[in-house]
Amino acid sequence: MRALPIPFRRHATAVWLRLRLNEIGPLASLLAVSLFGFGFVKLAGEVREGDTESVDKLLLLSLRRPGDLAQPIGPHWLPETMRDITAFGSVFGIVYVTACVVLYLAVTARRRAAVFVLAAVGGGEILSTGLKMLYHRPRPELVPHGMETFTASFPSGHAMLSAIAYLTLAILLARVERGRRVKTFVMSLGVITTLLVGVSRVYLGVHWPSDVLAGWCVGAAWAALCWFVALQLQRQDVVEAPDPPPA
Repeated sequence: MRALPIPFRRHATAVWLRLRLNEIGPLASLLAVSLFGFGFVKLAGEVREGDTESVDKLLLLSLRRPGDLAQPIGPHWLPETMRDITAFGSVFGIVYVTACVVLYLAVTARRRAAVFVLAAVGGGEILSTGLKMLYHRPRPELVPHGMETFTASFPSGHAMLSAIAYLTLAILLARVERGRRVKTFVMSLGVITTLLVGVSRVYLGVHWPSDVLAGWCVGAAWAALCWFVALQLQRQDVVEAPDPPPA
């Protein structure tokens, strides 16, 4: 079978890329917002009714040594490592990483994208604070806490902020990078970091598992919403669009 001419293949690739940007991307982002948003609302209702209590207790106790609930399972160095991991979801950790990404975007002449990142992460922080004040769920007292806590339990602020920040930053950075491998690497880092932070909160006994799951849902929904907004702004040249694919 005769191969298609190179100019035709390039044209077909360009058309497919435009289709992905203009049609598939917005639809996928709105679908993600709907799914994760519904997941949070559903989970919040079950938490209010106490339907998650038995599973929460079972999972929390499974991470503690039988007969000594003050000791988490695993080697002696694991609790300290989990405290290091959970710092990635702290306010300082989120602010530091966000500042680094904003400076990177500004240095690479993507200043409007840098402003969008600040607005996306800052808006997520406000949303997290508002939800905690709304639900005001007490912290788990079933096991001793592995670190100090100062706010309400539902949803997990660390899980939510890490999803908001790292997934949003990963999506936006993937949008402004050309290479597929770089896109995959950036997105994988965002997902893995978000999951690790959430797991660390349950391991340290400072959150119920349902708190963390709810935080992931809200954070992922917010990141998907930011993805949708970024696509629309890039189409209107308000925010810098990705570099064109290499010839």
